[in-house]
Amino acid sequence: MYSRLLKPPEGKSFFLFGPRGTGKTTWVKSTFPDAVYIDLLEAEVYNDLLANPGRLENLIPKGFKSWIVIDEIQRVPELLNEVHRLIEAPGHKFVLTGSSARKLRKKGHNLLAGRALTFFMHPLTGLELGRDFNLEKSLEFGQLPSVYQEASPKKYLESYVQTYLKEEVEQEGLTRNISAFARFLETASFSQGGLLNISAAAREAAIERKVVENYFSILEDLLIGCRLPVFSRRAKRRLVSRAKFYFFDVGVYRTLRPAGPLDLPEEIGGVALESLFFQELLAINDYLGLGYKLYYYRTAGGDEVDFVLYGKRGIKAFEVKRTAKVKPSLFKGLKIFTKDYPAAEPFLVYQGQREMSEGKIRIIPAKTALMNLKDLLK
Repeated sequence: MYSRLLKPPEGKSFFLFGPRGTGKTTWVKSTFPDAVYIDLLEAEVYNDLLANPGRLENLIPKGFKSWIVIDEIQRVPELLNEVHRLIEAPGHKFVLTGSSARKLRKKGHNLLAGRALTFFMHPLTGLELGRDFNLEKSLEFGQLPSVYQEASPKKYLESYVQTYLKEEVEQEGLTRNISAFARFLETASFSQGGLLNISAAAREAAIERKVVENYFSILEDLLIGCRLPVFSRRAKRRLVSRAKFYFFDVGVYRTLRPAGPLDLPEEIGGVALESLFFQELLAINDYLGLGYKLYYYRTAGGDEVDFVLYGKRGIKAFEVKRTAKVKPSLFKGLKIFTKDYPAAEPFLVYQGQREMSEGKIRIIPAKTALMNLKDLLK
C-alpha cells in the first residue's frame, strides 16, 4: 500500500468522501486497525441497520473507546441520527466513509452540524507514488491505486466504468435510464478540459437539456466530475462565463473518451496532461489544507490560463502545455493575467526537460512540477 498524504484529525469524528477505487477503505483499515468496522456493503449488516438504525449501538462493545468506522454511510442516511447521539454521549469517535453525499443531503441531513469534519480522498499523487510514478503511464491510465497494481490497467478501468454505471447510478436510483446515462458519459468525455456547453452536450447525446444538466450534477455529487469556475475577481477585461469540466481521474476520462481516425493523439494527450495536473492540484490542496479556491481564467478574446489558485497564501497561475518546445505564444495568457494581477506567481508547465524562466514566469518540466507541487503551492 502507498503511504497517503491524508492525515486524520486527532480525536474528532470525520466524514471521508471520495469516488470508489481511490483507496478510502484501505486507508481507513490501515490507519485505524483497532476500530470497530461496519461495512454497509454487507447485505446482512445493511438490511439490519436499514430496518432499525437504533441497532447501531449494539454493534459497539461496552466501554469501547477507540474509533468506529461506518463504510458507505450514504447507503443508510438515517444512521446519522444515531451517530449524532453517540458522538454526544457517550462520546464515541466515528469515521464515516462514502462515495457520495447526495443521498445524505437529499434526506435533509446536515452532516452532523459541525460535529464531524469533512475530508476527501483523491486518486494517488506523484508524491504518494514516489519512485513508482511514471508520467506516461499516468497520462494513459490515470492514478487510481489499482492501476498501479493490476496486470491490465486498461481492463480494470473498463470494469471500473461499468461498476459505476451499475452500482453507483442504477442501484442508488439516480436515474431510471441507464442506457441514456451511458450515452451521456461518452458525450461528457468530449467536454473534458473545455468550456461546458450543456445545450451542445444534450444535442450530441440526443437527451433533453434538463436531463443532461441533472446528469452533470450527478457526476459532481458522486465526485467523479467537477466544474471549474472562471476567475473573475476585480476583472479588468471581459471574461467568459461558462465553467470548465473535468472527470476526476485522467484514466477514467480516457476510458470514456472514444478515439477515432479523426482524433489527433496530441489533442487527447494535451487534455490528459491538463487533467492530470488538475487532479493533483485538487489532492494536494485538500490533503495539506492549503485553502486555495481553484479557478481558470479566460478572456472573451480567448486568452487563457488553465488554473488559478486563489487564497490567503496568494495567487498561483498555471498554464499546462503538452509541448516540449518553449515558444513565445505559450506565455500570452500568463502575461495578460499577471499584468492584471501583478501579485500572482505564474508557472508554465511543459513536457520539456529543462527548468527556465521568462521574466516572472517559471518554466518547469511536467514531471518535476508534479513531484514538487507541494512546495510550489506553499
